[in-house]
Amino acid sequence: MHGAPLLIPGQETVVRGRLMRWFAEQSIQPRIIGEFDDSALMKAFGKSGSGVFVAPSVIADEVQSQYGVQLIGHTDAVTESFYAITVERKVKHPGVVAIAESARNQLFTDAG
Repeated sequence: MHGAPLLIPGQETVVRGRLMRWFAEQSIQPRIIGEFDDSALMKAFGKSGSGVFVAPSVIADEVQSQYGVQLIGHTDAVTESFYAITVERKVKHPGVVAIAESARNQLFTDAG
């Protein structure tokens, strides 16, 4: 990763700060060639061969399939949080319940 062309989330994102700290701890100095507030746009630039990019491990298979890219590394040292927010105290709609349960099972089972 040292000197590699890197596509990175925008400065206002939490994961950007965590990545930069991790790079510093590892004495890695990537060459940042693009900053993106839109992760889909970042992945599209990665697909075009512009540089490497980061993505959550939980969606690695989907990213590789959808964008035709390959995983070149993985770390558990940088994490990202995901939240499902509802206005109801208890979700009752069967479709929303199914989606929430599926996401919970995938995210928390894969994350270990």
